[in-house]
Amino acid sequence: MTIATLRNTLTGILFLTLSALASAADHATPREARALFDHAVKYLQTNGEAKAWAAFNDPKGEFVKKDLYVYVIDRQGTYVANGAAPDTLIGLKVLDSVDAAGKPLFREMIAVTEKQQEASIRYVWLNRKSNKVQPKQAWLHREKDYILGVGYFVPRATADDAKKLLNAASGEIKGKGMAKALESFNNPTGTFTHDDLYVFAINLTSGKYEAYGANPSRVGTDARELNDAEGRPLVKEMMDIAKAKGEGTVDYVWRNPVTNAVEKKRSFIRRENGNLIGVGFYIE
Repeated sequence: MTIATLRNTLTGILFLTLSALASAADHATPREARALFDHAVKYLQTNGEAKAWAAFNDPKGEFVKKDLYVYVIDRQGTYVANGAAPDTLIGLKVLDSVDAAGKPLFREMIAVTEKQQEASIRYVWLNRKSNKVQPKQAWLHREKDYILGVGYFVPRATADDAKKLLNAASGEIKGKGMAKALESFNNPTGTFTHDDLYVFAINLTSGKYEAYGANPSRVGTDARELNDAEGRPLVKEMMDIAKAKGEGTVDYVWRNPVTNAVEKKRSFIRRENGNLIGVGFYIE
């Protein structure tokens, strides 16, 4: 291993480690949000409204974690619980309030839980930790005349994040060899898959996936005829660029594994050791 390769590998490892630490410190994961939601619903059903409201409204209690908190409105759109700001929000009627994109959020919460006890919505909200307006996903549960919710801020990687992860993937290949690198790329809980970022690899000879961090079951399947949500032959375009130029970018429309929504995406791709490797980010 050359000094330059070692430096690239160590830089990649440092980036991945710091990214994981920052992610864990700054925002909760969808899994953590779901766990808090399930816990809150069970607590309400077991302990009743008065005790539940007191617990949910405790900013230092078990129902406020990282940037997660439980909120409850009644069917008239009045807050009865909100762990983020109980002193200012409890008793406030927000029925006609809208989110940062002008969406009638609370009316939608009430409407969507009219016919089903549990639902999910997406909106745009102020993150009190970062003081930035960000997209948010929330689970809702209707219990009698109340609607309980827990939302999480949807992770959004940047172009710079995607480029750094691609460089780290190249360093992994050069430092550990293709087989070991592919093993790392295919680990859904590993350092090469976090938030809405993951590494994919396609063999330039066979056209088959050799790595797909967001869904390793794709490994071994032929990617050459794969089109995006608008019918664009994106893999063929990626392979042509990798063979002709060695690296480049491709824009397309793809399902985000975090939001489960079809969104615009840009991937940075590169030819490495007979494979096309790539990392993309979703464009809001």
